[in-house]
Amino acid sequence: MIRLFDILISFVGLIISLPIILILLLFSFSEKGSFIFKQKRLGYKNKIFYLFKIRTMKINTKNLPTHQLSEESFNNYGSFLRKTKIDELPQLFNVLKGEMSIVGYRPCLLNQKELIKEREKFKINMTKPGITGLSQVNKIDMSNPVLLAKSDYEMIRNFSLLNYFKYIFLTFLGSGFGDRIK
Repeated sequence: MIRLFDILISFVGLIISLPIILILLLFSFSEKGSFIFKQKRLGYKNKIFYLFKIRTMKINTKNLPTHQLSEESFNNYGSFLRKTKIDELPQLFNVLKGEMSIVGYRPCLLNQKELIKEREKFKINMTKPGITGLSQVNKIDMSNPVLLAKSDYEMIRNFSLLNYFKYIFLTFLGSGFGDRIK
């Protein structure tokens, strides 16, 4: 049932957001690097996949979690895209491909060893990662791996169709924020 909602929401979301993506693509020609950024992430059953985002960081930025980067890492429009969560629209392709769900834990980078270890304690990677979830709407980012893993576990343990739509609704209304910048 959730997979069906994931497909429907992703498909509709991509159609609705297409004009925004095209406008951003026009503005991106002044930036170095590709418009769509892909990054290896750890997903369902610890399978590695490429997460898609609109590029918000300069081309030479280190492959680190956002909370370990500085404001200077952003490209011209990156800060705005992060704050509005527009940079995450291409992840709807990840959802259509079945690598992610709309709601789930945020997939981490392969070098986030402490977070991976904490999540393994709760077997969190036995579910699909998502674009939004309990941690995101409660403003818990990857800078606190212990708290994040506990929040992810709470979301998974109490998962329901009602909570699925609740997290989407809260995200759409602007709850939470992207990962913090130093």
